[in-house]
Amino acid sequence: MDEVFKALADPTRRQLLDALFEEDGQTLSALEGRLPMTRFGVMKHLKVLEGANLVTARRRGREKLHFLNPVPIRLVHDRWVSKYAEPWAAGLSDLKKAIEEEDVMEKAFEIYIRTTPERLWEAITDGTTMRVLVGPDYDGELPKSTGEQLEADPPRRLVQRMVAEWSEEVKREGPSRITWEIEPVGSSCRLRVTHDELREGANDELYGGWTMILSALKTFLETGEYIDTPATLRFASAAGDQAA
Repeated sequence: MDEVFKALADPTRRQLLDALFEEDGQTLSALEGRLPMTRFGVMKHLKVLEGANLVTARRRGREKLHFLNPVPIRLVHDRWVSKYAEPWAAGLSDLKKAIEEEDVMEKAFEIYIRTTPERLWEAITDGTTMRVLVGPDYDGELPKSTGEQLEADPPRRLVQRMVAEWSEEVKREGPSRITWEIEPVGSSCRLRVTHDELREGANDELYGGWTMILSALKTFLETGEYIDTPATLRFASAAGDQAA
């Protein structure tokens, strides 16, 4: 958490995050054009943001694109803010916007979890990812979806195609693709989730819950505890409403 607070303390780095909030998936050159500083200066600030996991970079062809990663901010929210000022901080969970490229959207999320690749893989594939979100006492139906497995390389990479069916609105969006990538880093794992093949302007019910899902998964695998913030309780309530 110290790295996150240190990164957010600098106004230039906050400006870079604002730029990615406005338009995600930007190149270094595009970000450089938004700031009155040298390319090297922008690179230094991006390195700090990447070190705090607030920005994640991906290569697409010859370009390196930078994405805003809201998961660390969600973790700050779950640990402190939700205890004192949930209504004031509700907007933090929406700190991510879509990239726009040829009428499609892509969402990228990244988190470090202190666990083994095998245990993380099992949690992803046995339904734990959704169950930990709503807690052990929730007895309603979980949000429904159908799909197929496109690629599996346990315990490193899983690619799925999903059709959400928890409401008519999201069902009309059709299929989208979810890629899970697990990389061991010391005693932890880096989990990267990419949700793509989304149409531009797609219903945010398809992807808006990823920060909550990943932070809940991290808490459960590291501590065995369930997150009981008002945000997760709202999700449980919504899931029950959709199942009714």
